[in-house]
Amino acid sequence: MMFSAYSGVLPAVSLAWGLSASEAGAIQSAWHLGFLVSLFAAGILADRHGARPTVLRSSQLAAASALLFAALADGFWSAFLLYGLAGLCTGGTYTPALKLIFEEADPDQRGRAMGGYLAAGSVGYALALGSIALLVAAGWRAGLLCAACGALIGSVFVHRALAGMDDRRPAGACPSPLRGMTDLRRNPAALGCIGAYTAHCWELLGMWAWLPAFVTAAAAAAAGADPIVAGASGIAVAGLSHLVSAAGSVAGGGLSDRYGRAAVMMAATAASLASSLAFGWLFAAPLWAIAALALLYNLAAIADSPVYSTALAEVVPPQAIGAAYSLRSLTGFAAGALAPWVFGLALDAGRGWWGDSASAWALAWSVLAAGGLVGMPLIAIYRRHARLSAESCVRN
Repeated sequence: MMFSAYSGVLPAVSLAWGLSASEAGAIQSAWHLGFLVSLFAAGILADRHGARPTVLRSSQLAAASALLFAALADGFWSAFLLYGLAGLCTGGTYTPALKLIFEEADPDQRGRAMGGYLAAGSVGYALALGSIALLVAAGWRAGLLCAACGALIGSVFVHRALAGMDDRRPAGACPSPLRGMTDLRRNPAALGCIGAYTAHCWELLGMWAWLPAFVTAAAAAAAGADPIVAGASGIAVAGLSHLVSAAGSVAGGGLSDRYGRAAVMMAATAASLASSLAFGWLFAAPLWAIAALALLYNLAAIADSPVYSTALAEVVPPQAIGAAYSLRSLTGFAAGALAPWVFGLALDAGRGWWGDSASAWALAWSVLAAGGLVGMPLIAIYRRHARLSAESCVRN
């Protein structure tokens, strides 16, 4: 919940702390930098010690760090450091959880199971934004504290859900994490999948970071718009789009079980690419039009997220899944960490040339379209080699 909570209060804290767009984006990037470091380590720990204990410990740290950020952030540097810490403590609840789901789900239901897990995350993001919208009059810190309490409740649920589950560690686990990652160099299907996921993260995480601020700015630019109403509008649209994306995760995973991983990846990437190129031009459009495209954008951008997780696990040996997820997370969230900051740089440049206008926002949103342009040929590489890699994993 804390991940989306910051994007919900971004317009308010930008004013309170006197942040430029690039500084506001840098704070969001700090989360992703911390997140990618912990994802890398957590995947390796899951291979060596089991996914279940890694998820349990990480959920405790995630709740504690969320409370620290919500209570103590008070300016650029404190927010940058504390939000980075929150990201660092949260990553262990993601990669090991994906590994746990892959191990426990039936093979023909893995896409749907991964989609359900990511859908739950989208619902959490929506709840965080909803709580901020309800508490907008109480101030941004009240919203952050509410979201942090959600992380604490989530930690309790994790412990209850995993209490009766046995730890599982694959036979023949790689003695060295670097060995598992080195072996991926000879696996073109895995490399194509990891590269496409990296491009996917650039677009998705950049969009999530800036969607509330964009809608807020568009609403504020409308004649006679009240700042509180504008802020609530931005948060509400972003929250609703996260709820829609929950359905997108489940649908994307289920469709990939039926029609194939690569087909769903390619279709979702093409749709989100078109959305990135079009979205900024709606800055002066009616709010209903912005909301409609935001829903479609989020739906398309999230639909292939569970598919990448399932597809990668199917083309690497079981004992190397954690290492593969770690490498994927390192590259994917590195791209996701840079995207909000680069978006902010583009927005600052566009405002310098054209003011706070559709042209400035279109320039910034078009930066995210690079993810789709890079991702589509990489998906084609995955599709070309996936069957051979999967058969090799079965033989081994």
